[in-house]
Amino acid sequence: MSAPDRSSRERAFSFVGRVMITPVLPRPRLRRLVQLYVGLVLFGLSGALLVHAELGAMPWDVLHQGLSHQTGLSIGTWSVIVGFLLMLLWIPLRQRPGLGTVSNVIVVGMSVDLFLWLLPETDSLVVRAFLLALGVVTCAVATGCYIGAGLGPGPRDGIMTGLAERGLSVRLARTLIEVTVVISGFLLGGTVGVGTLVFALSIGPLAQVFLPLFRVSGPFPEAATRPAR
Repeated sequence: MSAPDRSSRERAFSFVGRVMITPVLPRPRLRRLVQLYVGLVLFGLSGALLVHAELGAMPWDVLHQGLSHQTGLSIGTWSVIVGFLLMLLWIPLRQRPGLGTVSNVIVVGMSVDLFLWLLPETDSLVVRAFLLALGVVTCAVATGCYIGAGLGPGPRDGIMTGLAERGLSVRLARTLIEVTVVISGFLLGGTVGVGTLVFALSIGPLAQVFLPLFRVSGPFPEAATRPAR
């Protein structure tokens, strides 16, 4: 290998190291990794609980559920597919993924399918209401865990922050995205109901309670304060 080729390769590895290693895994590494993956599994559980309650899913799962009805692929599979497609939109928006971003795409989708398979069937409205409440609280705990880990935003919120950096307010960007997602999912056959409304109204205040409890001290990437899905 010629000297110029070696130099180019070394610069490439140096760039990858700066982008994907140093910012992605600040200390304490073990705690951040544990929190990240516990949070993502819990997020999958929360999504499964809301879907299983059949009282209205969280906004993005309304879309995944609708796509599942139309194609026969599972909700978790569509969560993974949509997550990867959204990451492609990060390119023109100049958003940078982290370990948490890629992990979010894979782990949440797999966890949703796993817990939907494990949860027993129920026709009791009381039990379904309990599953709804438990799903919302679990999602808030999950949000505190993986945002507290500070290892990168989820693919869906990367779109929101990318649009915000181009002039839209965060509130407007999130509202436009989630309204579009819910309407699209509903038209495809996803479940919209009281659970969707309860989730939308309560997840912010509840997440704010758990965020300080799980925030890892130390240097945080810029995306650490953003929701990870």
